[in-house]
Amino acid sequence: MELRIYRADQNDFVFLKKLEKICFSSCQQMAERNLRHSLHSKTRTVFVAKIDDKKGDLQVGALIIHRYKKSVRIYSIAILPEYRKWKFGKKLMEYSMDLAKKEGFERITLEVMASNNSLIDWYLQFGFQKAKYLKDYYGSDADAWQMSLTLKTNEDRRKENLIVLEGSKHSLVNIDNVRIVSAKEYISSGKYQKLKNARVFNLCNSYKYQGVGYYVSLLAAARDHRVIPSVTTISDYQNTSVIKTLSYELDLLIQQSFNDVKDNKVLLTIYFGQTENYSYKQLASSLYMLFESPLLQINFTKNGKWQIAKVYPLSLDKVNDEDMAFLEKAMSHFFSRKRFVIPRLKSYRYDLAILVDPKEVNPPSCTKALDRFVKVADKMGIYCEFISKKDSNRICEFDALFIRETTSVNNHTFQMARTAYAEGLVVLDDPWSILRCSNKIFLYERMLLNKIKMPYSKVLSKKEFKQGKISDVGFPLVLKQPDGSFSLGVKKVNDEKELQNALSELFKTSELVIAQEYMPSQYDWRIGILDNKPLFACKYYMAKGHWQIYNWAEQNKGVDGDSETLDVTNVPSKVIQVATKAASLMGDGLYGVDLKEINGEVFLIEVNDNPNIDYGIEDLILKDALYEKVIDSFVRRIELSKDMSKYVSADPI
Repeated sequence: MELRIYRADQNDFVFLKKLEKICFSSCQQMAERNLRHSLHSKTRTVFVAKIDDKKGDLQVGALIIHRYKKSVRIYSIAILPEYRKWKFGKKLMEYSMDLAKKEGFERITLEVMASNNSLIDWYLQFGFQKAKYLKDYYGSDADAWQMSLTLKTNEDRRKENLIVLEGSKHSLVNIDNVRIVSAKEYISSGKYQKLKNARVFNLCNSYKYQGVGYYVSLLAAARDHRVIPSVTTISDYQNTSVIKTLSYELDLLIQQSFNDVKDNKVLLTIYFGQTENYSYKQLASSLYMLFESPLLQINFTKNGKWQIAKVYPLSLDKVNDEDMAFLEKAMSHFFSRKRFVIPRLKSYRYDLAILVDPKEVNPPSCTKALDRFVKVADKMGIYCEFISKKDSNRICEFDALFIRETTSVNNHTFQMARTAYAEGLVVLDDPWSILRCSNKIFLYERMLLNKIKMPYSKVLSKKEFKQGKISDVGFPLVLKQPDGSFSLGVKKVNDEKELQNALSELFKTSELVIAQEYMPSQYDWRIGILDNKPLFACKYYMAKGHWQIYNWAEQNKGVDGDSETLDVTNVPSKVIQVATKAASLMGDGLYGVDLKEINGEVFLIEVNDNPNIDYGIEDLILKDALYEKVIDSFVRRIELSKDMSKYVSADPI
């Protein structure tokens, strides 16, 4: 019996409504409004399956899919009960798989009632794997499994493998396809700043924030090197909630692996995805892909069920002598492989969440500006909702996240950005922009590599400071804490004594500090960049009697200087060109680029993620058109993430 599959239209609505009621329980049925909307949606596609019958064409089933940035989600596959013996469900599944492959998607996801073992087994036959357990997904006590099928992986055979060490007691020998590099050489040598297509395996002694290992991973990202572990992964080790969330998808495998263990604690050591205990081979490989780090120790504890208690990244120095032979064997196997599997982030779905902190004294947008975002978005058919850090578990309800509170790698803003990105949302600021812009060492390396003029700068290390090797920048100079923001962590020093005192303070929290030539000026340019195009232009004048735009010391509360907003067409072309290029090196999001124009030359000072957009200042020229541009960027990014044509008009509601 031949099955024909075609895209549904409004004429199929009655059949689709009937099919939903026959095939699904009430908690799983799509609402009538949503079903009708799906027939003309840009983000969903509904297919109907029909056969030739004696009475003519007969509708027997349907398939509903959602397209995301890198994945396709099967919302439902349904066949009328009397036609299931013909295996039409299998044909619809194969049709969806062929479609996803043809359109270049990397995976297919779906949800299934956790209690429906026969259906779970059916999906397993097609290669789907359980990915995440979803508590109360269909309603109270109606749990689900999210399942995933990988369609393709990345391959890259041309990257050079670098192992970066920091004075280890162990030496590595007989490892093919690998170059051993010291941390000092990797950080400071121009050879590695210019090296293209490198894969960096960071085995430094510590990954603590702003330690040497941290900077190896950070600078690797600045140089476009593929690094393991990444700074994001390093951050994840410190966050128990992230570890708990990530490990959900391996819960069943963890329980099965330790089912026969009598003790209530297990310590598992993993070297490049392998462990000496063969019975834990599959678990070790899965954990490597989840917490991607060369050397790992993971503590498991049992309190009713097995859970990950803590994840420890290991340096080479902490590997036991008796484990070295196995480590070298694991490395030889690892580096002989032609494929490196990169864990994929999950994807999800169309409202805009705006992250704010109502208690923040100096937020990136004032209340009036936030109100303008909401009103303009509403006119453009986009629903906005203000959320706070307590709403982190609701991220997946939205299509996009707009961060309008001050960002930091070490707080919830970064974690929520990363979670949102992982769930497939469009995010401004994306986690990579937060990482890159929040660290001035990254900025300095990135701009140096791309020949963008900055005030003469030098990276000072704690080790050099202890050895008495101080900056040759000349006085006065500016010292910058790598992760300082809003002029905090920035000190002007006028002589050797002030330099010594300031460095003593700054080196308490960081291994590296930037020493930068002091360039006095009446104002700094601030150019807002969105999607690699200028959005607004301001002159920020220095605070009265102060050398910075913002004077935090004034009566123990911040006092800022005046501002002047200009049409971007009236800004010197050199300023716009430098700002646009500098922002493009950090990403394609929303940035505020600070520059100085001195004697006809333009110098970059900083590229900031999460720039100020305040009512009556940055929006003074464009007014509502500025907010429209930001919201329009979200709309276009959402559509692109779902791989929809830019020529398709907006969905009617």
